[in-house]
Amino acid sequence: MTISPKTLRFDENSMWVELSDGRTVGVPLAWFPRLLHASPEQREDYELSPRGMHWDALDEDISVEGILAGRGDQTKARRTAA
Repeated sequence: MTISPKTLRFDENSMWVELSDGRTVGVPLAWFPRLLHASPEQREDYELSPRGMHWDALDEDISVEGILAGRGDQTKARRTAA
């Protein structure tokens, strides 16, 4: 059985995802810097899929599996040469 996102909402510090199995999971926006630094309008411009959420303008994809596993942003910061 795939657990899908049904609804998504934000408060000042968190993202709340209602799941198809009836649970509601809250995660800190600090886990996802692109969402943390986005405007409220940018955060609300998302698409739900059977496996997660996508923000095209922010180039952000978050899976339900990742949230349930407690994983935040998995993007590696670029290193610059000195």
